[in-house]
Amino acid sequence: MSTLVPPDFPPVDEQMDLLQKGAAEIIRVSDLRERLEDSRKTGRPLRVKAGFDPTAPDLHLGHTVLMRKLRHFQQLGHQVIFLVGDFTSLIGDPTGRNVTRKPLTREQIDQNAETYKAQVFKILDEKATEVRYNSEWLGKLGYEGIIRVTSHFTVSQMLERDEFNKRFQAEQPISLHELLYPVMQGYDSVALECDVELGGTDQKFNLLCGRELQRHYGQKPQIVLMTPILEGLDGVQKMSKSLGNAIGINEPPAEMYGKLMSISDELMWKYWVFLTDLRQSEVDALEAEVKAGKLHPMEVKKRLARTITAGFHSEAAAASAGENWARMFQQKAESEDLQEVAVVFADVAGPRGELHIPKLLVRLGLAASGAEASRKIDEKAVRVDGDLSGRLRPWFNNLPTRIVVRLGKRAKVAVIS
Repeated sequence: MSTLVPPDFPPVDEQMDLLQKGAAEIIRVSDLRERLEDSRKTGRPLRVKAGFDPTAPDLHLGHTVLMRKLRHFQQLGHQVIFLVGDFTSLIGDPTGRNVTRKPLTREQIDQNAETYKAQVFKILDEKATEVRYNSEWLGKLGYEGIIRVTSHFTVSQMLERDEFNKRFQAEQPISLHELLYPVMQGYDSVALECDVELGGTDQKFNLLCGRELQRHYGQKPQIVLMTPILEGLDGVQKMSKSLGNAIGINEPPAEMYGKLMSISDELMWKYWVFLTDLRQSEVDALEAEVKAGKLHPMEVKKRLARTITAGFHSEAAAASAGENWARMFQQKAESEDLQEVAVVFADVAGPRGELHIPKLLVRLGLAASGAEASRKIDEKAVRVDGDLSGRLRPWFNNLPTRIVVRLGKRAKVAVIS
């Protein structure tokens, strides 16, 4: 007798296409497929969680990569758990730290947790999201419970963790409470009986601790799905407010749109993958159209900026931000009556037929040498058609072309043929 498939669960191949989009690593892909197949047969949604320690009051787009992946599971009909790490915040996550993190006070944690909840439902469906706090179970363990949980790990296992190993070798202090963090995160998965846990690639050790503990407690080990760390506006370092390269999800529409338009063409594709609901196949199709010269990257970037801005504000707000940006950058160039300079493309071509921006800056007289031009590019002082520029820019054979090149307050129009 055939089993009826609940309408909420799409075919497994369709689910895998969406869930694998932007995933850096899945442990293991075959297990995820198997669990999705069982879910369709039994009608039981998978229990999928991601934990967020409320260590700061505001979230930026880098934080939303995991939230969006949670949303993908939610869209497919699975049970999503937004876990607030109010108890683990008292320890402080040692991930990426070469010194002990200062624990937050309970008052700070509670305040930040409230702002997190207000922001996360800009992405997740509040009615379909299970919100939990790990103080529910970790706060009740007591000494005996903690001893029993920690007995499943050895000190040598803890010192295999990259952050701890480096600090141990450098004879830097490792506080005993820090060793408890991955154990406590792992116990979260036991308490919630998770099928899947999401986390960044920097969280791999913690995520695997969950699998290990679930085995000891007689549960099926969770699938671990990791996403890469998203680069900020500079395209180099991870998005961080302290580095000044972040886009806050509460920023005004015009500011959010403008920052998105400033990213490089190369970084744009990562943002399409990690910050939108387009499937990987759809992103690949867009990129293929750009490479074939059917779409200009500027138009694709405008679409990206509008899509992301609309997601956190509204379609009307995103449209208004786009119009404002066009007035400020594109129409401004037309009204400035800038000097036009004729440029032969062969004189400014890169090694693979790209537009070589340092050569172009020298040809326009905006820089005295290629070295000076490269330095100004590194200083984020160069924009091409309103976009923050790198050294090389994709080129299409639709000559002649007018482009506005700015270095600081100076600008000229290159008429390339």
